[in-house]
Amino acid sequence: MKRIPHRINGRRVATGPRTGKVYDPAIGRVTAEVPYASAAEVDQAVAAATAAAPGWAATSVARRAAVLFRFRERLGERAAELAEVITSEHGKVLGDAAGEVARGLEVAEFACGMPHLQKGEYSSNAASAIDVFSLRQPLGCVAVISPFNFPAMVPLWFVPIAVACGNTVVLKPSEKDPSAAGVIADTFAEAGLPDGVLNVLHGDKEAVDALLGHPDVDAVSFVGSTPIARHVHATASAAGKRVQALGGAKNHMVVAPDADLDTAADAAVSAGFGSAGERCMAISVVVAVDPIGDELVSRIVARIARLKVGNGRRAVDLGPLVTREHLAKVTSYLDAGVAAGAELVVDGRTAVPDGDPDGFWLGPSLFDQVEPDMSVYTDEIFGPVLCVVRVPSLDAALTLVNENRYGNGTAIFTMDGRVARTYQNEVKVGMVGINVPIPVPVAPFSFGGWKDSVFGDLHAYGEDGVRFFTRPKVVTQRWPEPPAGVDLAFTANR
Repeated sequence: MKRIPHRINGRRVATGPRTGKVYDPAIGRVTAEVPYASAAEVDQAVAAATAAAPGWAATSVARRAAVLFRFRERLGERAAELAEVITSEHGKVLGDAAGEVARGLEVAEFACGMPHLQKGEYSSNAASAIDVFSLRQPLGCVAVISPFNFPAMVPLWFVPIAVACGNTVVLKPSEKDPSAAGVIADTFAEAGLPDGVLNVLHGDKEAVDALLGHPDVDAVSFVGSTPIARHVHATASAAGKRVQALGGAKNHMVVAPDADLDTAADAAVSAGFGSAGERCMAISVVVAVDPIGDELVSRIVARIARLKVGNGRRAVDLGPLVTREHLAKVTSYLDAGVAAGAELVVDGRTAVPDGDPDGFWLGPSLFDQVEPDMSVYTDEIFGPVLCVVRVPSLDAALTLVNENRYGNGTAIFTMDGRVARTYQNEVKVGMVGINVPIPVPVAPFSFGGWKDSVFGDLHAYGEDGVRFFTRPKVVTQRWPEPPAGVDLAFTANR
């Protein structure tokens, strides 16, 4: 059985007191084992990162940027290989996996500009013969804990910026699909990143909790479900660490009466069922504003009928779910929705997959007549289940979105600029799309939601990423004239 190793201080370490199974979800069989790190192995990885931190922080920002440029080039050359690794463990189709790698590389490109991004500020003669300037310095050793749904993109949201800012990193990828993190670490090593600057540690809650409480970990970046994000934020903050913890979502797409319904239906299907719905930015609720509900649902149903489910290496539209347990959880919501009174217009359990019968298959599913008190509406299902809620007006649509406890992403489809502007200004959500169903910001901007979708003050990548992975220092200096004698008065700025 293949064993996926840790990477600690430049060495591959495949041992561990416990192991987990890694599946190919398209065939439903175990393809590898991954060691689960103990607290002692967490200590080893953090010790390696801590030892490497002073030398890497002292490395010029130009040299650090040069490593990032080489990393960006080499990972681009390995993009197809990395996409195949993602598909083999997560199950998403190859084209979607390639898109994930491309979006991650955008953040690596952004990090290549660190000589500019990490500049401080300078005020000459702020007071008589006194200059004041600011520096942005690295934190030290930081932990990155990434989810299963984007095994390459989410690490690339954090690691390139953290490293370019002069930090060292312990990356804990999901144990469900851990190999992509190894490819990223190997590529960084090929690009000249010194041993110990990036360490990859596999494991489960034991490893995560050891990182959260470790005295030598200065900051934690996390992406996952809201309950775990809340735990990460509370635990690491209590230990005195800087924390950004991105949580769950229930993303609404409002369709106004004047919207182009073909465009809206295309967007709802694409954003609802891409990656089998296993995206934190997936559209999971379509809010149909009267009187277009019947026509919109009809067009969505027609598009679902053309989708192909199967092995992501084939010519299909969506692949399997990541594990058998997750499949059972998502499928349970179909029964729950029917029991609550929603209309199951399309039942994904009837889909015939183009793949091994043991794969973790569920086709696109569509509920209509969903009410806000139903579990299919309130819960983050994280699968190919799309709900349609009907409302009488745009005001009611805005109220519905704002009263939801999540605030990650939202979209509105309309041809009316006034309506769009009102929505973008009044909706209580961190990322907004106008006729764009998945409004993931490009790298210079930051990714993050509001309400129960984020814990911490700073979002991922962009300028927020640079702020998160550095701490400001302000220096006030004067080169005095010959001594003028003692003066005990408080100095006034003049």
